Amino acid sequence: MPTAAGSDGTGKLITPIAHPVRGRIRPPGSKSLTNRALIIAALAKGRSTLTGVLDSDDTRVMIESWRRLGVPIQQDLDQKTLVIDGCGGRLPAGEFELYLENSGTSIRFLTAACCLGSGTYRLDGNARMQERPIADLVTALQGFGADLECIAGTGCPPVLIRGRGLAGGRTEVAGDVSSQFLSALLMAVPGARGACEIAVSGELVSLPYVEMTLEVMRAFGVSVEQSDDGRFVCQPQIYRGRDYAIEPDASGASYFFALAAVTGGSVTVEGLSKHSLQGDVEFATALEQMGCTMTWGEQEITVTGGELTGVDIDMNAISDTAQTLACVAVFAQGPTRIRGVKHMRYKETDRVFAVVTELSKLGVRVEEHEDGMTIHPGPMQGAQIHTYHDHRMAMSFALVGLRVPGVTILNPGCTAKTYPDYFQDLERMCGTA
Repeated sequence: MPTAAGSDGTGKLITPIAHPVRGRIRPPGSKSLTNRALIIAALAKGRSTLTGVLDSDDTRVMIESWRRLGVPIQQDLDQKTLVIDGCGGRLPAGEFELYLENSGTSIRFLTAACCLGSGTYRLDGNARMQERPIADLVTALQGFGADLECIAGTGCPPVLIRGRGLAGGRTEVAGDVSSQFLSALLMAVPGARGACEIAVSGELVSLPYVEMTLEVMRAFGVSVEQSDDGRFVCQPQIYRGRDYAIEPDASGASYFFALAAVTGGSVTVEGLSKHSLQGDVEFATALEQMGCTMTWGEQEITVTGGELTGVDIDMNAISDTAQTLACVAVFAQGPTRIRGVKHMRYKETDRVFAVVTELSKLGVRVEEHEDGMTIHPGPMQGAQIHTYHDHRMAMSFALVGLRVPGVTILNPGCTAKTYPDYFQDLERMCGTA
């Protein structure tokens, strides 16, 4: 598998394999957990040591931003650890420029956290970030007395914050674009001067990520009251520094579960279980619905391939794995309908459009819907797959190339966003390294 990283003019030709893949792997740490733990540990009182930390583009911009904000962070890349001396919720005064590339978690979580400070903070990102919505979060923070605005007038970054803390009170946040808005609010409100109530309007997408946020907050000593009607209430509290272990990335694990499915093999992912904080472990259950066999262990999950059949599946709660399922569905008998993922259109790229476009290049008939797609399997041919600077496009479509000759992944280096060593791990599992 020759590699040529770079822009969308160079690529990686995927070599098909003829054997079922069998093996074990432990993916790198969860990006979602790493960035949540970074926010909370930086706001905590005292020292925290994070283990199993992911080193990727998204986590690097978060770490660099906290260092710019004056929070000491020591990183050991070999040991995958971070030692963070938290600021106790008191961000320093001054003027700060934070550049978050295209990391949605970083810019959204830091926007809320910086509202606790007394300085001036300008948060921005790359061209795609300047197209990604953040107005709902800005409006919700204004409801707690924060002084901030989207200075381009587009409802997207850059965001300018004139820090004066959060007063408390009641606010409302939309739930149908990104659960990250609610997670950002939840992690910041313990530092408000008064009690905070958050009401969610509309359907809340990606609910497991909010549950993950609440679990990490609890681990650092903060509790939130949650009502049956979608309201969250938090009293003023202080996070306490602690040692905290980051789970392997469940979204990253999905590609190796899918590897078992598309090759008829058996792959065990270590470090995850039914009790994982990450809802994306349920991707294994989706594969089970398609005909695979799934085995839950205490600290591992095994997926064994079987005769694949199409499914009709709502992936709202695990939308980060929808691209992976789409690339499994092309090998199934019968159509697969993926629904409930309209919010994927606001990610690193419009992921619904991107998947439909690139599958069509392979000769697959795909119907695009507002909230997803229907995939009709059939004969396929090789093609150059554009990745739209989206790591999940590269990782998902590489799986198709293991069965279809002539698939080239353009800009394979985009996987550095969350999984820098993905292609090396895939080659090792396939026995082609």
